[in-house]
Amino acid sequence: MAFQWKLDPAELFVERYPQMVNTGLPVADVDAVRAAITAMWPDEPGGWVHEWSRLGARYAEAGRHDAAVSAYGWARFPTLADDAKHVAFQRQLEQYQLAAAEFPVSFERRVLHLPHAGSTTPVPVHLLGAHDRPDPAPVLLVSGGVDSWKMDLHNLFASLAVRTGALVVAFDIPGTGESQLPLDVTSAELVDELVAAARELGNGRVVHFGISMGGYFSARTGLSGHADAAVVLGGPVEAAFAPDRGWAFGMAGIVGNAMGFDAVPEPAEMSERMAAMTLRPLLDLDTGSPMLIVNGADDVHIPATDTLVFEGRRATEVHLMPDTGHCAISKLPAALDIIVPWLQRNLRD
Repeated sequence: MAFQWKLDPAELFVERYPQMVNTGLPVADVDAVRAAITAMWPDEPGGWVHEWSRLGARYAEAGRHDAAVSAYGWARFPTLADDAKHVAFQRQLEQYQLAAAEFPVSFERRVLHLPHAGSTTPVPVHLLGAHDRPDPAPVLLVSGGVDSWKMDLHNLFASLAVRTGALVVAFDIPGTGESQLPLDVTSAELVDELVAAARELGNGRVVHFGISMGGYFSARTGLSGHADAAVVLGGPVEAAFAPDRGWAFGMAGIVGNAMGFDAVPEPAEMSERMAAMTLRPLLDLDTGSPMLIVNGADDVHIPATDTLVFEGRRATEVHLMPDTGHCAISKLPAALDIIVPWLQRNLRD
């Protein structure tokens, strides 16, 4: 199930342009695509998916598979709302696997079949590791959010594999990418099963690092103690699920798609689904594992209180970074200077 909604591509470029050019795509190419796009949904000249896919095809034909991964990732962005987006996503996966021969880390793609609701569901994961990592190694379980998925964040995840010595296991959160489940409270339980499966992939120790909505899941596994430690970068926890929350840059439609709606949901429908996801019951327990909470103070998507609520909690470090926004993306190197040493310490037994 999926739906399209009113979305101005010019607004997306305002928000995402730094991310586009900071992930390796030439500025001139991004600027050319930006100038060509006039509409979000039509699969025709001037349409978002069409113009980004043209760039992806050009890179693919030139054998620039890593650049094609990025371009097709933007073509399918922000969600798989129609057939053209699904085609772009499949081309991204094809190019990613072709690019793997040049990765600076080892790569393996697996499909785990995990228990859910009395049956099983397939969960494709990508395993990345430094060639000189210990064997077996601790596992760093990682994911992005509702619109930036495991292939989109490959460079970051590969860097973490090298800098931490962990086996990085990347997955798409429920409601996104290759997941076959919608985003809701029950699908959150699947991530607990993924943590358990990750223990069998390494030396038994699992640290969970979630970004944006992925940070909701790492907050959950950290607060509950399912993971041995957890990092939350820009994750929603409590205030972000309030009924009166606002939405920016098309996020209501992105989240609505992730939740499995097949038409633009009424505000009351979204509020009911969102309210059920609050982590307040786990926050009240004040138990669980060591945690690191990081975000930008100027985040337009996640209220600052969802970071500051962790202050004073046992075995928890909190950083609300000034002069940067969602996931501290404009100061990501500085954020990683906090996150990586913390991971290195907590990945050890």
